[in-house]
Amino acid sequence: MRLSPVVERTRLCACGIPGIVRDMGMFLLAQVLVVLFCLPAFAAHPLITDDAATQGEGKFQIEVNGEYSHDDHSWATEDSFEIETIVSYGVLDNMDLVVGVPYLHVRTKERGSRSSQAGVSDVSVELKWRFFEESGWSLALKPGITIPTGDRDKGLGSGRVSPSLFLITTKEIEAWAFHLNLGYLRNENAVGEKEDLWHASMASEWELVKGLRAVANVGVERASERDSATPAALILGGLIYSLRENLDVDVGVKKGLTKSEGDYSILAGIAWRF
Repeated sequence: MRLSPVVERTRLCACGIPGIVRDMGMFLLAQVLVVLFCLPAFAAHPLITDDAATQGEGKFQIEVNGEYSHDDHSWATEDSFEIETIVSYGVLDNMDLVVGVPYLHVRTKERGSRSSQAGVSDVSVELKWRFFEESGWSLALKPGITIPTGDRDKGLGSGRVSPSLFLITTKEIEAWAFHLNLGYLRNENAVGEKEDLWHASMASEWELVKGLRAVANVGVERASERDSATPAALILGGLIYSLRENLDVDVGVKKGLTKSEGDYSILAGIAWRF
């Protein structure tokens, strides 16, 4: 997961929990249907930093990840809920095709008034190629595009196709794993945002006991808002538990370190490999 300009754009919201829960249920049903009919983001959620691992030829991974974010401004209170279904398919042993379908529910409360927007945001399509693996080191390239499927007028999409390219490094040392991402996003858009965005993030994983991992993450990205000169920076911590060898659940908390990033977020997800 990296910081998304679309998510930043749609954070102007104040949360109505009953409405969010209702919409989440409807969207989960829709996402299940999408997954079923589409079969022939990132390192393990809740990390925003990807690892260099791939699924293996002919294998799938399906993730359903949720994130609730809160942000207080002097002029408004903003809350958002995002749920994303990500399908990864091993085209080759060292190459994955990754498709992400996000849904956003965003609300804002400003001086006694409220507004709300909800719907599918811009779909992402990425190709991860692991081109080096030796002595615990792995390197991968991940080019991708976002497709303007979100409603631009509602603040749910950019209105244009945007390409990106990420370099991913992973180092494994016994019970530890470390990941580094460096990326560039050409944020083509019709909503007045900056076009040239960069991203850098680092993450670590530590196996506490068999099946349970503690994870930590720091990241920084150029803010997409034209009037913001401060990069969006964050810190994150969480746990990943393997219910089975091919089934993981996770939870995490993310804290913004600059005004360009939300105050805090709560994350949860599930990943199934087959």
